[in-house]
Amino acid sequence: MELTSVFLCRALTQLFPPTEPNPRSTSSVDPQESSLNRARSSLRQALSRYNAFFRSEKNRPPSGTDRETLRSDVEQLTVTLNKLESQVVRIAVFGLVSRGKSAVLNALLGQKILPTGPLNGVTQAPRSVYWSLAGREPQKRGDAESAALATLATKELTVEFIDTPGLDEIDGQARAQMAQDIARQADLILFVVAGDITRTEYQALCDLRRSQKPLLLVFNKIDLYPDQTRQAIYQNLQQLAAKSIDGMQLQRLMSANEIILVAADPAPMQVRVEVDGRVTYEWEAPPVQIDSLKQKILAILRQEGRTLLALNALFQARDAEAALASKIMAVRNAEADALIWKFARYKAIAVGINPIAVLDLVGGTISDLAMIRALSELYGLPVTRHEATKLWKTILLSSGSLMLSEFGSGLLLGMGKSAAAAASGLEASTSFSAYAGTAIAQGGIAGYGAYAVGRAVQVYLEQGCSWGSQGPNTVIRDILNQLEPNTIIYRLRQELSQQLGLPDL
Repeated sequence: MELTSVFLCRALTQLFPPTEPNPRSTSSVDPQESSLNRARSSLRQALSRYNAFFRSEKNRPPSGTDRETLRSDVEQLTVTLNKLESQVVRIAVFGLVSRGKSAVLNALLGQKILPTGPLNGVTQAPRSVYWSLAGREPQKRGDAESAALATLATKELTVEFIDTPGLDEIDGQARAQMAQDIARQADLILFVVAGDITRTEYQALCDLRRSQKPLLLVFNKIDLYPDQTRQAIYQNLQQLAAKSIDGMQLQRLMSANEIILVAADPAPMQVRVEVDGRVTYEWEAPPVQIDSLKQKILAILRQEGRTLLALNALFQARDAEAALASKIMAVRNAEADALIWKFARYKAIAVGINPIAVLDLVGGTISDLAMIRALSELYGLPVTRHEATKLWKTILLSSGSLMLSEFGSGLLLGMGKSAAAAASGLEASTSFSAYAGTAIAQGGIAGYGAYAVGRAVQVYLEQGCSWGSQGPNTVIRDILNQLEPNTIIYRLRQELSQQLGLPDL
């Protein structure tokens, strides 16, 4: 039994050898660049696979609705690849109304691009503004910000800030959908608060954190709350976490180092001015306090910006591939069912009429391998080495007595046929009856076993499309294994690995 399983695993992996280059065969000095390159290769491979599927479907195209749905998912892969190629880091800014989200972005950009005002709800819809790091020259020697910008400019990174309406301005369902859609696209999230953090804000913070994206808490208007400190804000979050029934643990939400204090648009202050003995009072705007946030963002982009890009693109590709595989399976299920039954009949007949015991098992194995290849070609989905190894183990375990009967008892039945055939010269009618009974029993077991294999293959074709040496799941796993402990995404490592169904890292 064990030897048969090993033989099948080897046969299957030889039948479907990997077509991608081994990622370990090349090394890169810069791990971020390596991650980005592997993410590009993964998306290009996926696009090539599904474009090939459409080309192969010219003689039997799916219905118009199905085809448009499939095209939409392929276009999503294209959009994700284009974002990766252009190296645009998306930073989404969330918060409740009147917390100064637009003011924070204007302060970061150094100019008032987004409208702000004393009235609630100035931002009515999500809007993107770009912060190009290219072409930013150092303003003075030793300027840390300028040096960071110059370093990032050589890496051709561009930042897209996404300003969003206040989360409490939109109806519940629409708000949740808007936040979910934007958070899914973002590589980094800024959540802006001002004053005491409310339960509504804490819940919104938890909801956004469940998108499993790195998150910074930006405490704005620090000029109005001079007593606030990073530790005081963190303690406030601890109290809210203790009172929240469905909130996540604070350690999973963020650390104190991810809380940034700013004053993006300080309130004017009245100052006393004395000129030639005359005293007057004027309103003066205090300097903007935004450098801490700017430096934090630049440090993240410099240390892990391209890694964030790669991981986000790979997770989006993984979701798109899963959707495509599921839809392709649904479109081709009728043909696949007919194919499985055809192989089940052929295997039953071939095994039933073959008089030699060992050839029964060999012939049955060859038939199953041929069926797996035929199903793979029908769906246009690969059987990867990752899934191939699991495939036979799962088939043998899940089919239980059925597969044990085929590979174990089948050998005995085959020997019975051989014995009956050998005895045919002695007592023709009796031996023929024994032979026929044994052949029918073994053929039935073989045919039903082929059907079970076919059904298991359908499941693994759908689940295995994202594996392979350059599949999104494989590349994500490798990137997670290489993360540095001092990066902002390191704390998400465990949650992201669980998405892939991987053991604890």
